[in-house]
Amino acid sequence: MNKLRFFWHKVGPVVTVLLVIIAIWYVATVWLNSAWAYDKAKRADTTISFSQMVSDTMIQDKPLLPAPHQVIKEIYKTTVLKKVTSKRSLIWHGWITLSATLLGFAFGTTFGILLAIGIVYSRAMDMSVMPWVITSQTIPILAVAPMIIVVLNAVGISGLLPKAIISMYLSFFPVVVGMVKGLRSPDQMQIDQMRTWSASKNSSFWKLRLPSSMPYLFASLKIGIAASLVGAIVGELPTGAVAGLGARLLAGSYYGQTIQIWSALICAAILAASLVAIIGTIEKYTLRRMGIQL
Repeated sequence: MNKLRFFWHKVGPVVTVLLVIIAIWYVATVWLNSAWAYDKAKRADTTISFSQMVSDTMIQDKPLLPAPHQVIKEIYKTTVLKKVTSKRSLIWHGWITLSATLLGFAFGTTFGILLAIGIVYSRAMDMSVMPWVITSQTIPILAVAPMIIVVLNAVGISGLLPKAIISMYLSFFPVVVGMVKGLRSPDQMQIDQMRTWSASKNSSFWKLRLPSSMPYLFASLKIGIAASLVGAIVGELPTGAVAGLGARLLAGSYYGQTIQIWSALICAAILAASLVAIIGTIEKYTLRRMGIQL
């Protein structure tokens, strides 16, 4: 009984919020799709009851807002009922986007950590580079993405790398900010104690600053991986890509397939949540091994 209560205490709020979202979604589906149902009845010179109208809003082929069960059905059809290698499989498209996401995230994390170390240990970089790092994020990614792709295509670079660079552009910023905060988190007493022990800068970094920065780093990585996924999807849009979740969004918008659009969006959200959960698991294991209480 206690285990059941503990489980519900953990899962209950999530389930409750999910049910509320689904209920609001269904209400919005009826509201937005009702105009088309009434318009069809008017053109057919018939009248429909409220229940008939509600029923019609749930089964339209190209609704303004598809119902949740329509999206679930589309996801099932394009994942379970399609071969993984099929170009109509959301798993295949998801893998294309995931590849660019992980590569961009690796680039962004590495670049962000190196920049943070330079900013913390060099006042010149702190005064000169940090403002530019912040300024870079004020430029809309939708404006930057086409320029990156055009420039790289001009020098013969296409495919996965341009999307990874766009992912890196979005993911490195939270890593820089979080890592700078983390590396500067030790208080003055701890730093003075390292000096008392005649510790070198390298020793202070590996034994004090880096361990202290881990909670900040993992918090930044969770934001960075989600931003990296957004960057990968955005990177697929200007290219007219035929593969990836961004390509599914494009194809759906071209042909008015709103159910396809929403299924790709939900799959992207599930993918992002899974990636964040994986980093969260690694975080718990790493911090526990380091003796840091969560």
